[in-house]
Amino acid sequence: MTARPVHVTREIHPSNREISGRLLLGDAVSRLEGLLPEFEGRVKLIYMDPPFMTGDRFFMRLRVGAEGWRGSRANFAVPSYRDLRDREEYLSLLRAVLTLCRRLLREDGMIFVHVDYRADAHVRLLMDELFGERNFLNEIIWVYQSGGRSVRHFSRKHDVILFYARSQEYDFNIDAVMSVPKQPRSNHMRRHVDPDGRVYRSIRANGKVYTYYDDDPVAPTDVWADLNHLQQKDPERTGYDNQKPLALLERIVRCASREGEWVLDPFAGSATTLEAARRNGRRFLGVERCALSLNIARRRLAGCGYALEFDAPAEDAPACRVSVRAGVGFYHASLEAFEADTEGLPEGAGPLDAVDGWSLGYLREDGYHVMDETLRTRRAPELREELAAPVYDGQLMAAVSDVRGRTWYYAVALDE
Repeated sequence: MTARPVHVTREIHPSNREISGRLLLGDAVSRLEGLLPEFEGRVKLIYMDPPFMTGDRFFMRLRVGAEGWRGSRANFAVPSYRDLRDREEYLSLLRAVLTLCRRLLREDGMIFVHVDYRADAHVRLLMDELFGERNFLNEIIWVYQSGGRSVRHFSRKHDVILFYARSQEYDFNIDAVMSVPKQPRSNHMRRHVDPDGRVYRSIRANGKVYTYYDDDPVAPTDVWADLNHLQQKDPERTGYDNQKPLALLERIVRCASREGEWVLDPFAGSATTLEAARRNGRRFLGVERCALSLNIARRRLAGCGYALEFDAPAEDAPACRVSVRAGVGFYHASLEAFEADTEGLPEGAGPLDAVDGWSLGYLREDGYHVMDETLRTRRAPELREELAAPVYDGQLMAAVSDVRGRTWYYAVALDE
């Protein structure tokens, strides 16, 4: 049966617990302004990875159809965003975003801003102005190994993360990120083994003996050389340019927030911050202007309660045919046809290959509630042929997302 397109602005993925996070599609400034009535003074941690002032155009590398997901390489690229080059425009954007972020932060909150050599000095001065020099905590140097080298200067192999507090009442938890070092201390210390078989090292200085066990956890310094940059074939990769590793964000989330507190990323991109927050029991808010982030978030946030907020008009929706039959306590639905745009897709890709995922649910007053969904992944590249939803009162709906990040919603009815 041909489904009828419906205008939807909120997609809700319920769980056994309350909605623990939200990803809002749109401009960072306008979306942050929209969060103020509900979240002013409530956010514990903000991490942002804003544009780097390169002026480059970036892409999302996608896999199309089941065969594309089985392959070793993405076979389709879609523009994701164009970076800013003009310094005044760049700093104007950051000033607006950082001013709103300061209002959203709790008095004991903290903010991390990820930049590189192009913007480091300018953003440092801007943050001194907005947050106060006294609230500067660290200039973290993230050192990584990646391909490429320069013959005109030393190769640039680090980023800078500026770490500021909202006030002197900040709540920093260093114990949450301590770990056993991969290499024991040396510094010409003597090696010993205690009666329990634990290895320790000692050194005498200024008349005192200092003892260090090899398996004692230690805290990171402000130089992070132990967190690897994502390599090209890293299974964590989503295809989004400049994706940061989950381990990097987990360290930040753990040291600067606690379970149940709100974490915000105003440039959510590949949703790494949101996944790090979810994995560590935090609640999260993300803002991103690239629609491709929606499909990434659906994969990375599966299993937790969250909401996607964006404007999905019914106009110009592709024709969609969904068959539905009633079972015992459930509706069973199949996606029979979807007239997706195949222009530019790999040769031989059909309309259903352009479907990245689809779901079945109900339209409520607060949005479309997902009851069942199927998404292409490396482990399961084929979409499930049938989805099921409990028999409830209300409008039964289906949502279909294509590889370009566009989502359409359809009212469906029982087959006659």
